[in-house]
Amino acid sequence: MKIAIIVGTRPEIIKMASVIDEIKRRGIDFVVLHSGQHYDGELSDVFFEDLELPAPDYNINVGSASHGIQTGMMLSGFEEVLVDENPDIVLVQGDTNAVLAGSIVSSKLHLAVGHVEAGLRSFDLTMPEEINRMVSDVCSAMYFAPTEDGAINLIAENIPREEIFITGNTVVDACYRNLKIAQRKGIESDYLKAIDIDNLDNILTLTMHRAETVDNKERLTNVINAFKELKEVNIIFPIHPRTKKNLENFGLFKELDELDNVHILKPIGYLDFLNLISKSDLVLTDSGGIQEEAITLDVPALTLRYNTERPETVECGGNILVGTDTNLIVDNVRKIIEDEEFANKMRNAKNPYGDGNTSVLIVDAIEEYYKKGLFNISAPDMIYESFKRKMAVITEDITVDEFEKKYNTAVHLVYDNNKMVFPYDDLNLKDLMITYDEYN
Repeated sequence: MKIAIIVGTRPEIIKMASVIDEIKRRGIDFVVLHSGQHYDGELSDVFFEDLELPAPDYNINVGSASHGIQTGMMLSGFEEVLVDENPDIVLVQGDTNAVLAGSIVSSKLHLAVGHVEAGLRSFDLTMPEEINRMVSDVCSAMYFAPTEDGAINLIAENIPREEIFITGNTVVDACYRNLKIAQRKGIESDYLKAIDIDNLDNILTLTMHRAETVDNKERLTNVINAFKELKEVNIIFPIHPRTKKNLENFGLFKELDELDNVHILKPIGYLDFLNLISKSDLVLTDSGGIQEEAITLDVPALTLRYNTERPETVECGGNILVGTDTNLIVDNVRKIIEDEEFANKMRNAKNPYGDGNTSVLIVDAIEEYYKKGLFNISAPDMIYESFKRKMAVITEDITVDEFEKKYNTAVHLVYDNNKMVFPYDDLNLKDLMITYDEYN
C-alpha cells in the first residue's frame, strides 16, 4: 500500500505530523506533497525540521497568489506527481486550497481521497474555507470526522455512514506531540524572551488574521476599544502581516501600539506559540485551529467570530463566541480573569476531540479499507437499483444493522427526541424516528 499526503499550510503540516509518524511506525510506503503556498523557509523547510518530520518528497512551489491562480497551479502540479506515484489513497487535511485541489485532482484520477477533519461546517458560504471543505467531502471515499456532530453533517449530506469514521481530531495528537518538543527546546523567540512572559500576570494571547475580521475597520476598532478598557490584562499579539498592513491602512496601528498593556510581536514559530498558549490565562482568536489547541491545552478561548465550524468547543463550555463586540470581549475577559470558578469550568471542559489516539484510528481504518479492496475505484458494472426514501417511527426492538438486513434498506437520518444522532450499527431504533432508503 502507498499513501500520498498533501499539505500546504502550517496548520496542515502540524495536524498531519502524528499521522505521518503512525504511517512510518507501521512501515507503510508514503510520499508527502507540499503545495509550497507558504513559501518562505520559516514556514516550510525549517518548519518540517522543527517538528522532526521528513522533508516533503515534492514541493509544487505555488507561492502566494489569488485563489484561482493558486488552485490552478496546484491542480496541475499535484496531477503530475500523483500520476507518477499512483498511490492507493490520497490524504488531505482541513479546508485549504491544497485540500480543494488535492481532492479534485485525485477524484478525477480515480484515486481514493481520505479527508482528515471531514464534516466541519460553519454554514457560512462567504468563507472560502467552507467551500473547500464541502468540495473535498464530495470527492472523498473515506471521511475522518473529529466528532459525532461532524459525522452527522456528513450523513445529512447523503454520505454513506460506512464511509464515515469518528476518530477525534489530530490536533490533540499534535498538541501532545509538539508541546513536548517545544518544552524540550524552550522559548527561542527573542520577542517572547524580551517581554519575559514567565513573570507576567493575566496573559491573553491574541491572534487575528481572517478577512472578515481584519479587512473591516469597524470590527478592528471595536477590538482595540476593548483593549483600552482591559488595562489589567497583558495582551500578547504575534501580529499577522495582513493584519498589520490593514491596521496601518485604517490608521489604527499607532493607536494599538501605544497601549501599554498590548505587546505586539513579529510572527513567532509554532513551537514558541505552543509554549505561549500553555502559559496563557486565555486566548482571543479568530482562528479555527487555535480554538482546538486551546481546549486541548485547557486554556479558555474567546472567539472573535459570529459562527464557528468548531461548535463542540462552545457546547462543551471551553469556548465563547464574542464576535467583535467591545462589551462582550471586555465582560468575558474580566469574568475569566476575575472569577476563578468560571475560569476553572472553562479549563476543565471535556475535550470533544478525543484523547490523542486519532492518528492510530485513522491508519487502522485505512489498512482495513485496503485489505477489503475498497480503494479500487472503477465505473459500476451493476444495473442501477432504484429506491424510495421513506420516514418512519420504529416500534421494533431492532438495531440499525439488523433493520437494514431485514428490510433491504439503508438507514439515513435518525432522530431521538427531535435531536439528530449518528446511526451506529448497534444503535437500537426502538421508538426513534428515521429516514431510510428502501430498495426495490
